[in-house]
Amino acid sequence: MAARDSAEKADVPWLQLFLPFAAGFFLSYVYRTANAVIAPLIGQELDLSDGALGLLTSAYFLAFALAQLPVGVLLDRYGPRRVESALLVVAAAGAVIYGTAQDLTMLTVGRAVIGLGVSACLMGPLKAFAMAYPKKRLASLTSWIMVAGGVGAIAAAAPLEYLLGIAAWREVCLFGAGITLLVAVAIFLAVPESPSGAPQAAGQNDLRRQFGEFRVILRAPKFWRIAPAAFFFSGGFNALQGLWATRWISVHSDGDKMATAAQLTGMNVAVLVGMMLIGVFATPLVRRGIKLAMLYRTGMLLALLGIGGMVLMPRSGGLLIWPLLGLCFSLNSLAYTLISQAFPAAYAGRANSALNMLILLGAFGLQWGLGAMIDTFCLGGASLATAYQLSFGLLVIGQLLAWLRLAYRKPRPVGGLISDTPSGWR
Repeated sequence: MAARDSAEKADVPWLQLFLPFAAGFFLSYVYRTANAVIAPLIGQELDLSDGALGLLTSAYFLAFALAQLPVGVLLDRYGPRRVESALLVVAAAGAVIYGTAQDLTMLTVGRAVIGLGVSACLMGPLKAFAMAYPKKRLASLTSWIMVAGGVGAIAAAAPLEYLLGIAAWREVCLFGAGITLLVAVAIFLAVPESPSGAPQAAGQNDLRRQFGEFRVILRAPKFWRIAPAAFFFSGGFNALQGLWATRWISVHSDGDKMATAAQLTGMNVAVLVGMMLIGVFATPLVRRGIKLAMLYRTGMLLALLGIGGMVLMPRSGGLLIWPLLGLCFSLNSLAYTLISQAFPAAYAGRANSALNMLILLGAFGLQWGLGAMIDTFCLGGASLATAYQLSFGLLVIGQLLAWLRLAYRKPRPVGGLISDTPSGWR
C-alpha cells in the first residue's frame, strides 16, 4: 500500500508548495491572534466590555468555521491554488473594512470577512500535500506548515506591540491588507494547478455527490472519537491564544504589560518549537512504530493538567506555565494528520475541513462564551480574578470529558472509507 501510495504521487519540489502556502498560513495566524494585542486599544476607544471583545474577536472563528465545508468541497473540486488565492483577496478586503471601521458592528463585519478570507490557509496546503506526497510524510509536512503559523503568532505578540508604538492600529490593518494581496498573487503564480499531476477522479465534478460524501466522513467512528478533543483542546487553545491568555495574565499580574507580553511571547515561541520538533521527528517516529495517536493523547493530557493547575493556583508558575501549555498544544497539529491518514487523498480536503470546522466552532463558542461567563460571574458579585478562575474551570471540565472520549477505545469496523482503528490509531 505504501509503495502504491508513493507511486501515485508526483515528484513536486516541496518548497514550491510549502513557501507560498506557509506565507498564507503565517498571515492567517497573525489575523487570528492580533486581537490579543489590538483588542485592548479598541476596547478603550469604544468602551467595550470583556463580553463585547470576546464577540468581536470570535467573529473571525465563526465565519472561518461556517466556510469549512464549502471550502473542503471547493478544494477537492478546483484545487488549492485557485481556491486559496481567491479567498485571500477576500481577506484583504476584510482587513480594509476592519481598519476603517468606526463602530463595533463594522469591526465585527470586518473581522468576519477576514475569517472567511483565510478559511483555506490551512486546508489548502493539507490538500496539496495529500495530493502530492505519501501519507507517511504528512505529519512532518503538516507540522512545518504549523511552524509558519507559530511564527505568525509570535509576530502578533511582542513585535506587533512594538509596531503599534510607532503606527496606529488602523494603519497596521491597512498594511496587512496589502501584504495579503501580495501573498494571494504569489500562491496563484507559484503553486501548480494539480500538485499530484493526476487528473480528477470520476465524479469529482458532481457537487451533489461531493457534499453527500460528507455523510461518510461524519458517520465514521474515528472522526467522532477525535471531534470532542478538537473542539475543546484545539478550539480552546485558539480561544486562549487569540484573546483570553492575554487577559488572564494581565488580571493575575496586576496589569503588568511587560509580564503579559513576556508570557504571551513565551507561549507562542513554545508552540513554534514544539511544531518544529514534530516536523523533524514525526516521520522517524512513525518509522520506529511510535503511534501519533499516543503522542496526541499524551500532549492533551498534559495540557489539561496544566490548565487545571493554573485555575487552582493562578499566581503560580509565572513565566513557565504558558510556555509549557504552548509546548503541549503544539501537538494539536497531529489531529489533522490522523484524519488525513484515515481517508483517501480525494477526500482530504473535506475530511480536514470537517475537523477544522469543529475546531473553529470551538474557538468561536469558547472565546465568546468565556467572555460572557466572566461578565456573568462579575455581575453576580465575583471579583474579576475569581470570575476568570470560574470560567476557565468550566473549560477544564469540558476538556476533561473530551480527553476521556479520546482515550476510550472500542473498535467498531464500519463499511466505507474508514474504521475506528485505521493506521496510526492504536
